[in-house]
Amino acid sequence: MLPILSSSKNKAAKSSISYFGQQTISIKNLSVTLGQKKILNDIDLTLNRQEFTVLLGPNGTGKSTLLKALTGEIKAEGEFTTFGKPRDQWQPEVLAKHLGVLPQSSSLSFNFTAKEVIELGGIGLTMSNAQLAAVVEYNMRLTDVFHLASRSYPTLSGGEKQRVHLARVLTQLEQSRDNKILLLDEPTSALDIHHQHTTLELARKLANQGATVVAVLHDLNLAAQYADRIVILNEGDIVADAEPNQALQKETIETVYHHKVDIIPHPSYGHPVVIAS
Repeated sequence: MLPILSSSKNKAAKSSISYFGQQTISIKNLSVTLGQKKILNDIDLTLNRQEFTVLLGPNGTGKSTLLKALTGEIKAEGEFTTFGKPRDQWQPEVLAKHLGVLPQSSSLSFNFTAKEVIELGGIGLTMSNAQLAAVVEYNMRLTDVFHLASRSYPTLSGGEKQRVHLARVLTQLEQSRDNKILLLDEPTSALDIHHQHTTLELARKLANQGATVVAVLHDLNLAAQYADRIVILNEGDIVADAEPNQALQKETIETVYHHKVDIIPHPSYGHPVVIAS
């Protein structure tokens, strides 16, 4: 176990969040300008408990920028509340127990084992080493990386690294109780078809259990299969925000992606299937 976690208790301020509203994040007139370019244009959006929301849109349209604005990683203008309180009033160490982020990629280059990387999620949690070990093992099995526990992190494939970091983020949120927000930036980009589906099945399950889950995806059909709600961005604006059957309309997709498509119902499940034409 990492030395930073080797004491009998991990000392940290306990979470003060006792919020039970349906809305977990609310943004109004959210704008982001990078350099001379306005990336997001006065967006209004609310995110809710028990909801898996997928952000879609072409490259460069502001999906990842929106996630970074939600986390405070980049400067944004507008009104922003998390769990009913203005975002800038949260102590970072408190909010970190309730808001977890899986980035597109990680620059971690230390020769940690996969297990040690996941243990980093335990920093700030108030539990014994034995309790943390049980949580880490559970999350490794949940994300199918238990067999990688002793492997050196830099030697892992891109998809294996993604799943290791997902286990780390889930460990970070272990003490979130009923107030959990999980933001996933292209969580399936390096995964094979099996792990794409198991990862999104897990995201959907977490939402069903009460979490607010938001993912940036490029695959419209994965979004249609797993999302409760799809938000489509185009040139910094929200052009659709609805359930998959309503959001994935032929005219909308062709306008946003500049490509002809056909849409048919899935033969077994009924959700829309988008086919390039």
